[in-house]
Amino acid sequence: MKKLIKTSIIFPLLLTMLIFSCKDLTELNENPNGVGPESVNPNLVMPTVLTEAAKRYVNLGYQDIAGVVQHTQKDAWSSGHNDYDWGGNQSWNEYYDILRNNDLFYNRSVELKFEFHQGVSLVMKSFVFGLITDLWGDAPYTNALKGEAGALGDILPAFDSQDKIYAGIIADLEKANTLLSKSKADYEGIVDNVDVYYGGDPAKWRKMANSLLLRYYMRLSAKQPDIAKAGIEKIVGNAAMYPIITSSSEDATMGFPGNSEADAWPANAVIDASGSNYRRIKMCATLVEKLQTLKDPRLGIWANKVEVPLVVDATQPAGTDKIVNGKRILSPDKVKNAMIDTDPEYVGLPPSFSALPSAYNLNPTPGQTSFNPHVSFLNTIYKAAKGPLLRARMISAAEVHFILAEAALKGWAAGSAKDHYEAGIKASMDTWTVGSFYATYIATPGVAFDKTIKQVIEQKWIASWTAATEAWFDFRRTGFPDLKAGPAAKREVLPVRFYYMQDELRINKANAESAVSKLEITSYSQADKGNSAWSKPWLIQGTAKPW
Repeated sequence: MKKLIKTSIIFPLLLTMLIFSCKDLTELNENPNGVGPESVNPNLVMPTVLTEAAKRYVNLGYQDIAGVVQHTQKDAWSSGHNDYDWGGNQSWNEYYDILRNNDLFYNRSVELKFEFHQGVSLVMKSFVFGLITDLWGDAPYTNALKGEAGALGDILPAFDSQDKIYAGIIADLEKANTLLSKSKADYEGIVDNVDVYYGGDPAKWRKMANSLLLRYYMRLSAKQPDIAKAGIEKIVGNAAMYPIITSSSEDATMGFPGNSEADAWPANAVIDASGSNYRRIKMCATLVEKLQTLKDPRLGIWANKVEVPLVVDATQPAGTDKIVNGKRILSPDKVKNAMIDTDPEYVGLPPSFSALPSAYNLNPTPGQTSFNPHVSFLNTIYKAAKGPLLRARMISAAEVHFILAEAALKGWAAGSAKDHYEAGIKASMDTWTVGSFYATYIATPGVAFDKTIKQVIEQKWIASWTAATEAWFDFRRTGFPDLKAGPAAKREVLPVRFYYMQDELRINKANAESAVSKLEITSYSQADKGNSAWSKPWLIQGTAKPW
């Protein structure tokens, strides 16, 4: 019996080896059910490019960068989010993966003469390369995405300077504006439902392209003011040639199906049934207190009220610590020198205030199993895997209006600063379903227009909720809002870039080290030396910003 079993195993194995040894290795690598890059339809690639780019962007703006700009803080697993302890190994691989797919998307669109798809691809190329240079600084650009060519300069590409990358982005967006200028009926190959941003609408994609142009021109405003001024004035001065996003219905956003971890709102409590990821993200006190000061109705959309407010009562006997009518009543001796917030409605975590943020506000259960009833949780909508407000927001009417308000305050021909400022606030409030409060809000002291760029950027910071990356980039170039690092932060000031990852420094050593050498080492770079989150890239060198 044993002999028979061995034979029955060995004979089919030998037969298989003989059959396959007669085949060419190239044939073996062919997937009979697959579609090769030389024949793939661009509509098969487009959804991957759009969804992956949107997911990367919301993961930045709802996670660690929301911590940097003090929209949120975490009360566990918090060192990267609260303290900027990023470990010096932040990878851009996922961004270049998107760009490789986008390169295929573009090349196939050119071959098939699908001009709509070419325009979309150039917008996405600009968006993703813009993120890379904004986050890291100099980066592979001209010779990126050419690894299959096999030349050493393609496999180990040189890093282009930031100014060259921004110039390339602007040129691509200009080209996209032209490609997307026809009516929908004039394009070949559009399939509405593969376009998860705009449903195959060229006019809206064109507005996204030109709105991104405004973003990048303003990004350059401190380093290349003449270029920025001319670019913004050209766009504003010719609305027919350069239509832009002006209402929240035109925002570039993406919703979430919510069926799995891969297509659901991040840190939800549906896919993560424990709810731990949702529970750990708290409002930051910096944002909460600003919204309270301004009586901003968006606070109630973004945060829940505290479940159990603290009340310190000097009339209570020593040792008092009890729950009465849903409030925790404490005698002063129970508080001692603890940092507490007794606001009866909304309480945020102070930025980077402790190595144990879950202990804040006398939490009775600090640590990994914490469920702090004395700090505001995010609104319950953020527990969901999908929802009408749970969208990745790539660029919005609010951002566009704030850019133009800032441009006007610089003395550029960009329209009325007051009108754009107020339109930016209105667009954001409409987005977050509180537009009916606009008239009251715009007349509130601190909100009513005061003709300062500081006020414009602060309102833009508020409006960038869940898209906080843009607020970080604004902070770097303007110093607004006046954000201060907390006592537990890795450095005394906020970071200004991501670290180049160690793999890049090791594998593409000469080019990466050349890029590092161009960074401006600051007094906060410290042990990181050149490759530091506190070393300044070209964009803010010589500007004395943000610190």
